Amino acid sequence: MKAYAQPIKKLIAELGKLPGIGEKTATRLANYILRSTEEDVIKLAESIVEVKKKIKLCRTCLNLTEEDICYICRDSARDRETICVVEDPDALAAIEESGGYHGMYHVLHGALAPLDGIGPDHLRLGELIQRIHASHINEIIIATNTNVHGESTALLLTRMLKEKNIKVTRIAMGMPMGGDLKYIDKMTISKSLEFRRDM
Repeated sequence: MKAYAQPIKKLIAELGKLPGIGEKTATRLANYILRSTEEDVIKLAESIVEVKKKIKLCRTCLNLTEEDICYICRDSARDRETICVVEDPDALAAIEESGGYHGMYHVLHGALAPLDGIGPDHLRLGELIQRIHASHINEIIIATNTNVHGESTALLLTRMLKEKNIKVTRIAMGMPMGGDLKYIDKMTISKSLEFRRDM
């Protein structure tokens, strides 16, 4: 990076702070930006600033939105008695894109990770309990990731909701569509057998 002028070094350093972007990728991106037209670069910079200024958390589900209430929570056709709890907005987007779910959501904005200093107080659990008390909820679907942090969070949620007289379910885990057993990891096969269903 010694060969680059100071403004380019600064740009590479800033791009390198993005998740999954190492120094080589940051350098490629910086060079791409340098080759772009001034108009394209201004559009990129404006879109970054606009996202920071305009995007906030939905007052109801804590999804990312431009409005006080997101489009999902405003949709009167959705099942308001079911809440799907997810770790982050990306998980919500993935479920929405599947087209198979038509209830409400609650975004935790994280998962339990005690070694990283993320405990229950860092998650948006209080808001979930408030929603349950304020609305008629029949079912909570726990759709946290199937890794150690997600499983710990699911267990915590299950314990918290035990006394609430609400059906608590967990997303199924197991074989992917089109999967070949010989290429599937042991944990996935184990979970597939554990969560088997009638035919």
